Amino acid sequence: MADKSKQLTASLNLMNDRLLFEGSVEGNSPVAIDYIPPFGDNLGYTSLELMLLSLSSCVGTALLVLLRRDGKTIEKFSIKSEGIRRQVHPTAFEEIHLHIKIKSDNITSQEFGKTLAMVENICPVWYMIKESTKVIFHHNIEA
Repeated sequence: MADKSKQLTASLNLMNDRLLFEGSVEGNSPVAIDYIPPFGDNLGYTSLELMLLSLSSCVGTALLVLLRRDGKTIEKFSIKSEGIRRQVHPTAFEEIHLHIKIKSDNITSQEFGKTLAMVENICPVWYMIKESTKVIFHHNIEA
């Protein structure tokens, strides 16, 4: 079997007569993926919603690993992501805004900026979309 860091395999199964799917990756709980009416029933995440979550969790993971490695203490951390879609098909994201909130008593805005600059090179989701989608970061650090 391949090293999990080198190969991922996902399964997707249609669950109804519309567009409700159940998706899973080995060893993890399944997620419901659907589409909005009239084609779907809005019973799960849409593919673009999952893309926002994927980017947010990838960036968040990279940031936290780097900040903690540098001895930074993180009391609270959250990311709110907003995707701006193209007006013509395919209506992919042309811009994604990531609003990052951190509560820490030992991170400066300048330190955060330097760490964020390193994230692009280690977050595979950001790397995959950076040529087609502008990613804009906003951050708020609370002591």
